Amino acid sequence: MTVNETKEQEQARVDEVAQKIDDKINRATENLEKAHTETHNIYRNYGENTKVNTFEVDDQMETNASVQQQKQLVALAVENENILESNKLKLENLQGSPYFGRIDIVEDGEEDTLYIGTSTLQDDDGEFLIYDWRAPISGIYYNGMLGKVSYPTPNGKAEVDLKKKRQFQIINNKIRNMFDTNETVGDEILQSVLSEYSDEYMKNIVATIQHEQNTIIRDTHSDVLLVQGVAGSGKTSAILQRVAYLLYHSRSTLDADKIVLFSPNRLFSNYISEVLPSLGERNMRQVTFNEFVSLRLTGIQVETLFERYEKDERNLPQTTVDIRLFKESADFLETLEQTEKENKDHTLYFEDIIFEGKPFFTKEEISEIYDKQNTAFSIPDRFLKTKNTLIKRLKRRIHNDRDEDWVQAEIDNLDDEDFQQIITDHNIEESTNQRSIIAEEFLKERYAPIYNALINNYFFDPYKEYIFLLSNMKQNLVSDSVWQTMIESIDHAVEAHKLGLSDSVAILYLRDFITESGINHNIQHIFIDEIQDYTMAQLKYISHSFPNAKMTLLGDRAQDVLTSSYRNKDVITAICELYQGKKVTTITLNQSYRSTAEITDFAKSLLPNADEVKSFSRKGEIPTIKVFDDDTDYYQGLKQTARELTEKYETVAILTRNQAQAEQVYAHFSDESLITLVDAGFRSIPKGIIVMPIYLAKGLEFDAVIGHNVSAQNYPDARSRDTLYTICTRAMHNLTICIDKTPSPLLDNVKLADYDTSSAIK
Repeated sequence: MTVNETKEQEQARVDEVAQKIDDKINRATENLEKAHTETHNIYRNYGENTKVNTFEVDDQMETNASVQQQKQLVALAVENENILESNKLKLENLQGSPYFGRIDIVEDGEEDTLYIGTSTLQDDDGEFLIYDWRAPISGIYYNGMLGKVSYPTPNGKAEVDLKKKRQFQIINNKIRNMFDTNETVGDEILQSVLSEYSDEYMKNIVATIQHEQNTIIRDTHSDVLLVQGVAGSGKTSAILQRVAYLLYHSRSTLDADKIVLFSPNRLFSNYISEVLPSLGERNMRQVTFNEFVSLRLTGIQVETLFERYEKDERNLPQTTVDIRLFKESADFLETLEQTEKENKDHTLYFEDIIFEGKPFFTKEEISEIYDKQNTAFSIPDRFLKTKNTLIKRLKRRIHNDRDEDWVQAEIDNLDDEDFQQIITDHNIEESTNQRSIIAEEFLKERYAPIYNALINNYFFDPYKEYIFLLSNMKQNLVSDSVWQTMIESIDHAVEAHKLGLSDSVAILYLRDFITESGINHNIQHIFIDEIQDYTMAQLKYISHSFPNAKMTLLGDRAQDVLTSSYRNKDVITAICELYQGKKVTTITLNQSYRSTAEITDFAKSLLPNADEVKSFSRKGEIPTIKVFDDDTDYYQGLKQTARELTEKYETVAILTRNQAQAEQVYAHFSDESLITLVDAGFRSIPKGIIVMPIYLAKGLEFDAVIGHNVSAQNYPDARSRDTLYTICTRAMHNLTICIDKTPSPLLDNVKLADYDTSSAIK
């Protein structure tokens, strides 16, 4: 059989499957419209059936039963619509490119051919047309070499003979590329996919998953999966496929609401937002670490990592570094807890509970209750007993006040609808004391803010407690006067409703320890990207907050843009020490796929361990180095370079060290319509020329990148290496380095003869 005949046969199958997909989508659309109509009718009946007389006891009971029945009908109808919508989305995701792989196997003497795609597809007779890439048997496509292979089943491993592995690139239901291979994914497919231009959204990589990425995706046994991957190694893509795999693998016990992804910024969150929907899955919860902290510390502005980085660029004294390293360690949180225990006779700091402008419970009253608790109890137990006492006093107050004249007057002022609503909501039956019961329920609603304050521990002041513990903490890092100055600066910041990043984690940990709150037992998986930007205190707090969650951590020690100037301990070593006692699996990805070989080779020459980074054999343009004699020439050359690149590429990113430099570049473009200044508030990347600080570009990629002012003044020493390396590795197809006057010493290892300097070096 010739290759052409084989391709014709494969194309015929694509056409057949594509037609079946279209037919199923048409039927799904019809069923969805019917379901939508049915749901609408149920909602309409719900409104009509609940409009009944609620003045008689029998009518009240009938109304409650009817309401519950209608609620169940509505819930079932909505669930049915959601299922139909999800099935339709999976079918639509198969349109145009129904599958990407084929395996021919012999199992128990029987031959079988399986096609692999983003989701399962069966015909009307139940025959499998496409197997989901996450199915156990599909693992053969990613892991198996031709010959004897195995795959997991509920009854143990099954062995098969893998006879053929075929790969497809199907665009608009036409086979663009097809070949047989013994590898996971051959270079031909990768070359084609990687040569495409950047897009607003990241795409799923199920058709190009490599063997080491597949290991990451299908790991279900590790407590902590630590992925150390070089820039462009596909670690973020693999992690998103891992989420999809886990949702498939544990469908009965896991859903998207039980997964949290900590992303580096909002731009990144938007960039990856289409990957899971393209696989027919809902997105997991996404949050930046700053958002996570700010949601738990309401009413105070927490410093962001980006804001601190900008300040560090201007001034970072050694004493500040010493204190920060201490406060960002896991040991500091333990020291904080231990100091609290050593001062157990000390009365915690409390706040008044204010209601309608007046103290309902004063801090003196609360302190008196706390002091009466037996000091033999732990601090959290004493706090809980204090809290329960306050709740009992509130309930007693509600009961005692219900027959007060002012309360009865309030009841008299209720309109009939509100009066009956209280009766219905609380199933209050007609009796001699019905009015008193109604008054009590009315007071519960009136005093709900007080109850809410007690439940959420708003009567405890963790900020003052933190200041107290710092003042009583034993330390030998800095002089007592420097330590005291630090404490006073925190106190003043809190007064202004501001808080430093390091202090925010410590205060949250302290508050949770004392109040025994802040714990979420439902989250099963935590994913953290750019792990090199996290401190051990932050990781300890995240693990404390989600005690039942398995952790997947990914990063690149060479992209430590935000903390490399002061942090000296290797983050990988520190993480392994933090999670001692847990099953930690470390996987290293050394192959870079994002950039051309020329760009990757240029970028890795900046690193002391350059040999650890392997470039992919995708050829492209040679990086350009341009040096200008003065500021005027520099900005003219920068603008000209950017404009020339836009003639070939849709997205050209000028990447700077910080926000101030980005604003300076933006100001030099006389026509602002040609360029967009991106800041932390952006949620998506526009086309054309953009300028942004490098820390906002982490995790992103662009067609062309211009490294702004890589001069000796701007990148003076090794502390800037990670920043420059990260800038270079954002480029997919073109990299230009612009320099004002003297090149950075970081470029000393770059062999200029290997790169285009003809248009610049003067």
